[in-house]
Amino acid sequence: MKTINHALVLNFHQPAGNLEYLLDNHPWDGKQVLYAMDRMPRKLLPYQDVARVHLSLSGTLLETLSSPDFQQRVYGIVDCGSLLWQLQNYTIFNILGTGYYHPVLPLIPAADRKDHLQRWRGIAEHIFWRKQFEGFWPPEMGFSMELIPLLKRMGYQYVLVDSEHVEAVTKMSWPELRYRPHIARYNDDEMIIVVRDRELSNAKESGMQYDWFSREVQERTKWCDFPPLVTTCTDGDNGGWFRNHTEGSNFWSGFYLELLDAARASPEAIQPCFIHDYINTHGVFGEVSVNTGAWNTGWHDGRDFIQWTGSQRQKDALKRLQETSTAIHNAIHKAALQTQDSERDDKLEQALWHLLRAETSCNFYWGEAWVNRCEDDLETAWGYLKESQQ
Repeated sequence: MKTINHALVLNFHQPAGNLEYLLDNHPWDGKQVLYAMDRMPRKLLPYQDVARVHLSLSGTLLETLSSPDFQQRVYGIVDCGSLLWQLQNYTIFNILGTGYYHPVLPLIPAADRKDHLQRWRGIAEHIFWRKQFEGFWPPEMGFSMELIPLLKRMGYQYVLVDSEHVEAVTKMSWPELRYRPHIARYNDDEMIIVVRDRELSNAKESGMQYDWFSREVQERTKWCDFPPLVTTCTDGDNGGWFRNHTEGSNFWSGFYLELLDAARASPEAIQPCFIHDYINTHGVFGEVSVNTGAWNTGWHDGRDFIQWTGSQRQKDALKRLQETSTAIHNAIHKAALQTQDSERDDKLEQALWHLLRAETSCNFYWGEAWVNRCEDDLETAWGYLKESQQ
């Protein structure tokens, strides 16, 4: 009898200042986001023997949740300090690495990618009291093969990618391609690729019953002559299925707890697992290539990043990002060769973080509605850059 392993992955991101904005202007929306996060440990604590959940939390979200001022403001809604402490539970939760400001990594200048990854590790290592993060969640699942060397240098064992973009190099069947980890190579570097099942993830996000999920997974994996790894990835705080607080009408009480009860009752049921545990036990199979792309949004399939690049204004902002990045990094390199000047260096640091914040995926996701946020941060970055050279 083969065991069907299920890796549950949830992504959480809020742009800088967005939760504060929601609480000021749309308080119920803000509360629902907080409740969706707080609900996880409350529901899962009694299931430490079987519950296994991967979490991606952007740097800006961690910055907000760990802020003493924000914690004091929402204390009557959610105890953020206790929430962050509960997410340190190694048995239930596995924290995935990601980018601090949640950029679509293939769309931003290559020179800025390392800064996003390092800054996220800086805050995550402090909050979660750990140095090792086995897996990497590329924001919006935006991935290109050229990211592999950077992820390797940052110490990640595997990266999650969407099934739409994975192609076999080694000859393999459809179930092998989708339900086993693989190796992808870029020049002399290689990285383990874990494939998200897009259709099952869509169903998970929309709302479903455990019986349907179990039958569907059994059908999809029936030809596997190996223990399959079924990976589903969605946001964890968007949509009514995750935000609904009514008992029995949200993802946790309406679906996942039933899956956990079944897993606990029988080894023949779908078994939650951590991806790194599966890899350490069963290894990887074959080589794949991953086409550049993102996960599917509500109205786009993720190919060519059209969701973030569809209009001329979006394209112009991305071009301006590249120009600004080049200017700032040239200035930082030049400053490193000169006499130390704390005021100049502070101005350059201010310019850099405004550039990184300008690269937030949300600035491009909503058509042109938030592009001005990117443009404003870039203007500020240029202002600090000019001041640093005076």
